[in-house]
Amino acid sequence: MLRAFSVFVLSGLLATFTWAAATTGPAPGFTLKSREGKDLSLASLKGQVVLLNFWASWCVPCREEMPHLQALYEKYKSLGFAIVAVNVENDPALAKKWLEEHGPVSFPVLLDTKNEVTKLYHVETMPSTVVIAKDGTMRFVHRGYKTGYEGDYQNEVRQLLRE
Repeated sequence: MLRAFSVFVLSGLLATFTWAAATTGPAPGFTLKSREGKDLSLASLKGQVVLLNFWASWCVPCREEMPHLQALYEKYKSLGFAIVAVNVENDPALAKKWLEEHGPVSFPVLLDTKNEVTKLYHVETMPSTVVIAKDGTMRFVHRGYKTGYEGDYQNEVRQLLRE
């Protein structure tokens, strides 16, 4: 009985930590069109801490997370922090419509209509967030979103801005 309980507790702890993990290695480079039709490359942001967020208009947690991302961006953008939101939908009109209806964001929104960057980053969960250090290495990966995760983003951004 004690062994079964221990396995249950350990499984619960592991499940709790699967949503976020520290990671290393270079962030895969890419260039995508923004919602305004301009090209933006990840390489152009080297030297900044970048929060790369994959989202979709149909994703309820993505909708909940977006205002928190905007607040984080406003707080740290002057310190060398950037957010890049990558919409994963095939029809870019869906992202544009959602942003118009639910409040604009001032950080770049890129359109991955062919899901090439989504596959490059092995995105399987919406939303998915990768926090990238100034040197271009991936440092944190988050899969999914629940209220309160934005505090973790803030702590990670602050840590990387100090490095």
